[in-house]
Amino acid sequence: MAKSSTSHGDGVVVIGLGRFGGAVAQSLVSLGHDVLAIDESAELVQSWASQLTHVVEADASNADVLRRLGVQDFQHVVVGIGTDIEASVLTVLALAELGVPDIWAKAVNTNHGRILERTGANHVVYPEAAMGERVAHLVTGKMIDFIEFDDGFAIVKTRAPREAVGKTLAESGVRTKYGVTVVGVKRPRTDFTYATPETVVELGDLLIVSGPTKLVEKFAAIA
Repeated sequence: MAKSSTSHGDGVVVIGLGRFGGAVAQSLVSLGHDVLAIDESAELVQSWASQLTHVVEADASNADVLRRLGVQDFQHVVVGIGTDIEASVLTVLALAELGVPDIWAKAVNTNHGRILERTGANHVVYPEAAMGERVAHLVTGKMIDFIEFDDGFAIVKTRAPREAVGKTLAESGVRTKYGVTVVGVKRPRTDFTYATPETVVELGDLLIVSGPTKLVEKFAAIA
């Protein structure tokens, strides 16, 4: 299907203004992006009207409705519908029919996610599962923050292990011993600094560490 010559550049359409969709839309606006938000709920549309660029009350599962709103002219669309799986799938299907090149969709479980992928979603996210895993890593206090990527690679913020205190990173041999890389150091009341082999680790330092997830978890456990 031919697309309109109108382009919205870095503009993003967010469909579904529940907790997930609303948070995504609000963050996009704060980052300077033009956002077209769509939801069937008049109450939600009214509550977000003053916070987002454009908010429309509409049935996003209907391709004709989306076409009239000009959704086909956007490069990126986020489908934040979660609880109504049928509406979620039909919306992704409608977006695919319009030829939207980059479709992100929220899934509530793996079966939902598989259907979304087969229907046309380019990226499927599982926010509840991701947050649950993140909290599980943080709750014991071994890690201050944790981000894992799809390929089994992670970045964490953790306390410096006692064995590294008072030594340079080269002297403590963190990379050789644990197979992880110290990317940076955050010291209390000082700015973040990128780590070098000559960086001396002090008591109370927080380390930003990257590497394979299992090795990063093992390193954080000794902190």
